[in-house]
Amino acid sequence: MSPHPPFVSAVVLVVEDDNLLRMLATDILEDEGLTVLQAATADEALPILEGRDDIGVLFTDINMPGEMDGLTLAAHVAERWPHVRLVVTSGRQWFTSDQMPDAGQFVQKPYRPRQLVSAIAHAD
Repeated sequence: MSPHPPFVSAVVLVVEDDNLLRMLATDILEDEGLTVLQAATADEALPILEGRDDIGVLFTDINMPGEMDGLTLAAHVAERWPHVRLVVTSGRQWFTSDQMPDAGQFVQKPYRPRQLVSAIAHAD
C-alpha cells in the first residue's frame, strides 16, 4: 500500500518532449497504480484533453517545442478544465508552487520518483 494520499483520478496526462523522461515519468506513475496518457507537446495534449473527461492530473514540462509551452498549457487547462490538478516541471527554470496556475505544484528536474508522486498527490 502506498504511503501517499489518495488520488482524485487515476488518469494522468504526461506532457514531455524528451522521450526518455516521458517514459520514466510514465513508469513511476504506473507503478503507483495510475493510468497514464502521453503527449510530446502541448499541441498534442489538447486533443487528448478535449477527447476525455477522466483526466485528473496534468504533468507537464515547461520548455517544449510547438505553439504553446507547458505554463501556457497549464493556465489553459486551469481555465477550461478546472477539475484537473496541475503539476509542472522544468530543468531550466525554477518556480515555487505558489507561482503555478490554479494552486498547482512545481517539481524541479531532475526529480526523484517520490517527489513526482508527492507533487501529484498534493496538487489541488
